[in-house]
Amino acid sequence: MVKKQIKTESTKLVIAISSRALFNLDYSHQIFKNEGIKAYAKHQQENEQVVLEPGVGFTLVKKLLKLNSKTTPIDVILLSRNSADTGLRIFNSIEHYGLNISRAAFTRGESTHPFVGAFKADLFLSSNYNDVQKALKSGYAAASIIESKSNHSHPSQLRIAFDGDAVIFSDESEKIFQEKGLEAFHENEVLSEKIKLKAGPFKSFLVSLQKIQSTFPEENNPIRTALVTARSAPAHKRVIHTMREWGIRIDESFFLGGLEKGVFLREFGADIFFDDQQQHCDSASQYVSTGHVPSGIKNL
Repeated sequence: MVKKQIKTESTKLVIAISSRALFNLDYSHQIFKNEGIKAYAKHQQENEQVVLEPGVGFTLVKKLLKLNSKTTPIDVILLSRNSADTGLRIFNSIEHYGLNISRAAFTRGESTHPFVGAFKADLFLSSNYNDVQKALKSGYAAASIIESKSNHSHPSQLRIAFDGDAVIFSDESEKIFQEKGLEAFHENEVLSEKIKLKAGPFKSFLVSLQKIQSTFPEENNPIRTALVTARSAPAHKRVIHTMREWGIRIDESFFLGGLEKGVFLREFGADIFFDDQQQHCDSASQYVSTGHVPSGIKNL
């Protein structure tokens, strides 16, 4: 495993996003799959001035960049498997929407995940599952964007929701549930309620996000977070103790005991939700933008 680079102490938040996560490139991608790279390049060049529709990660990026300032620096990096030539349409679209994105890497078909570390990104969003897996294995928070036609996000406030086990936390407890069942899981969590859970792949991103969040007053804060987990009482206690030990504040917490998460995410108004289980992601994506985190025992 490649070790994650240690970022210097800073409130700066860095998000790396692929072109297909930022914009809707489904039609272009079908041309690439069905007709090849030459037909794809021709299509992009002939449509350079045709603005791309927003993709799954667009609203998240737009709201993050709106918060960018000298006191709350936020940098969004474009990582694309396009070449610079075929990627011109993407930058034209970025300019059209007034997105302050100036840094990019165009790899012309090669994997983009090595540049997540080079840019010192806190989070990597991509539609390429393999790139996301490699980034996670290298120690970075990463998610594979799932197509969603729904838009129930909060109109002004940036709202991000997270699953717990195998996302914010490690999958140590999930392993017990998968291997020994619900009763053994609850027994373990009760016995270990004062023992903090190990960190999962998204802890570092949550910490960086909270540094930005904490620069604003708690009342009417422009960022709001939520934990949306299948856990229920009494397994909630270990989660609360762990977050307290880490010094992390989550604004809203939903312990659903196996209920479908989608409707709660809709009511929360999440700009994006991160979960490790494909079935939960498929359900959530009917209501909100969703990122699948292919980590933990359920993704072996």
